[in-house]
Amino acid sequence: MGKSSKNTKSFGEIVIGRGGSESLHTIDDTRLPNTTRFDRNLNFKYYVALVVSLTTFIVYLSSLQNDFIVGDDEQYIYNNPYIRSIDLTFLKWSFSSFYASNWHPLTWISHALDYAVWGLNPLGHHLTNNIIHAVNTFFVVLLIARLLEVGRKRVRASQNLTSYDPSSTVIAATTTGLIFGLHPIHVESVAWVAERKDLLCGLFFLLSIIMYVNYMGSWRLEGKGQKIDEKKWQRIFFTNKYYLLALGFFVLSLLSKPMAVSLPAVLLILDWYPLKRIQSLKSLWPTIIEKLPFIALSLILSILTIMAQKAGGAMELMDVVPLSTRLLVAAGSLVGYVWKMILPINLLPYYPYPLLEEIYAFKLFIPSVLIAGITAACIYSAKKHGLWFAIWSYYVITLLPVLGIIQVGGQSMADRYAYLPSIGPFLASGLLVEWCFRRLDTLKSHIRFAQAALVTAVIVTMATLSYATVKQTGIWKNSIELWGSVIEKEDPRKLSMAYNNRGIAFLNKRQYERAVDDFTQAISSKPSFFEAHANRAFAFDEMGQFDKAIEDYNNVIALNPTISQIYIKLGILYGKTGALDKAIETFGKSLEINPTSSIAHDKRGYAYFLSGENGKALEDYNKAIGLNQSNAIAYLNRGNLYQKTGIKALALADFQKACELGISEGCNALKAVRQ
Repeated sequence: MGKSSKNTKSFGEIVIGRGGSESLHTIDDTRLPNTTRFDRNLNFKYYVALVVSLTTFIVYLSSLQNDFIVGDDEQYIYNNPYIRSIDLTFLKWSFSSFYASNWHPLTWISHALDYAVWGLNPLGHHLTNNIIHAVNTFFVVLLIARLLEVGRKRVRASQNLTSYDPSSTVIAATTTGLIFGLHPIHVESVAWVAERKDLLCGLFFLLSIIMYVNYMGSWRLEGKGQKIDEKKWQRIFFTNKYYLLALGFFVLSLLSKPMAVSLPAVLLILDWYPLKRIQSLKSLWPTIIEKLPFIALSLILSILTIMAQKAGGAMELMDVVPLSTRLLVAAGSLVGYVWKMILPINLLPYYPYPLLEEIYAFKLFIPSVLIAGITAACIYSAKKHGLWFAIWSYYVITLLPVLGIIQVGGQSMADRYAYLPSIGPFLASGLLVEWCFRRLDTLKSHIRFAQAALVTAVIVTMATLSYATVKQTGIWKNSIELWGSVIEKEDPRKLSMAYNNRGIAFLNKRQYERAVDDFTQAISSKPSFFEAHANRAFAFDEMGQFDKAIEDYNNVIALNPTISQIYIKLGILYGKTGALDKAIETFGKSLEINPTSSIAHDKRGYAYFLSGENGKALEDYNKAIGLNQSNAIAYLNRGNLYQKTGIKALALADFQKACELGISEGCNALKAVRQ
């Protein structure tokens, strides 16, 4: 194949000519990318990536001053008893539990390690998030540089061209990495400790792709410039160390967050561009066979995720919201994320699902038209400019698992969902900056001024993003400020969750009246919100307004009669008001739902004790201790029963046990009996 008679420069692709295409399997390896080393002129990209990573870390230092956030942090960390110790019991739980409606054992292990080092000091937990995000930024720079290098060398090799400017690749990769690291749309993933799963998933997702590109390079190098026996390669690909590493990192990504299920499709996109392995249906099948282990793991994780979400009730709106509505909202989200990347204002931790009258408004059909137009344009230009179709496909496919088509939560979108998908649009921005730099080469005058102006514009943009990120991080300082910012900017009719979460924050600060106001507003927005009823009942209880608390707990039971803990709380309230018969009956209902509840047996035993039914009380205490030998209160209560009935030796033994388990009342009772 001779040289092209006419070369043209294309936005995003350094050199493109009109020469015919040549099979990648017969290209001389001297013109192929070497996966074991980069061009010497590009060695400094590691230093550039490190600078970008350190810059990102510094910008997020303000997050170390933030507290835990009411939302998921209480479930994941400070109210999570399972992460308190790292042992076989914990490891079994992390891999077998659907706790918090999720299955991500590696995330639980990460939080347990943080707890082992930092306890409940939020600074350490935030520091870990900050470090992982900075490391991810480092790998984004390297990955983008590598992919652009591969794509451009493919163009050069297929058209017998020699012109290649490696510095422009670093410009695009550096810009992409800077935007990824500094953009405020990622604040939610970094400043919210519970979103550690985003960061871990992203880390291993990126590493898996890097290993896969290395794997493809090792394939080409294996041929040493000769035609490769593809059938033989298909039989041995699973023995390649880079392939196995790619698969291993993919497993770790899945164990961090199920959003990684899109990786097999992403690898197929890369096979099409820039790797150019897929050029026909015939060449498609070998690449799919190669991805079968990845696809199988994705299917398994998808099933586990659906099971976890169903167990936690996160998919209950599937029956309420029709598919047509979910598709419209998904289209709006696809465009909405891009818009927030272009203009990152009004970034919120919670974007409520649209109201019915909003869903079918004309403006919601506009995103569907835009998506259709962008997709059509990318497909039309795919043969000439495959990069743009690859970028758009990556963005859509990586967002697909969280667009709400399969399951719908209370939100229409979330900034954290854009963590990995954002690499696509950010790469487009990096290519735009690179194109601008290359265009300066064509200027015959004022080139230095133009270069200075462009560099200044880039610096100002990055500084603006950094400022916006620091400001957005400040919103996550504490729960009251965070959820207050949502309440200020959204329609109150859609903010039941935000009011409930801020109410919990007020509860934690013992500001009960303000908590009651927020829970009341949450209930007004969503009368079926039984969690808000339960929280308001607790606030009323703390305020001594027992009648109102009882009413709210009964409302919870009417809305969801299957929560055993609510019956326990209601029974305790009946006991406080002297209605011991109702208390005993209510504890019994709790035990009908959960017969193995040590707490319910202990509480009912105490109600029997107050009623003078010592035999039944002793029976319940024995069951409570049999179910949980660490139930210190049950030992204390049984000790009091033994002391009352004159069995001093057994009373001493129970008080001793209660004291050993950390109950000061047990220690005091032990001293009193001994005296």
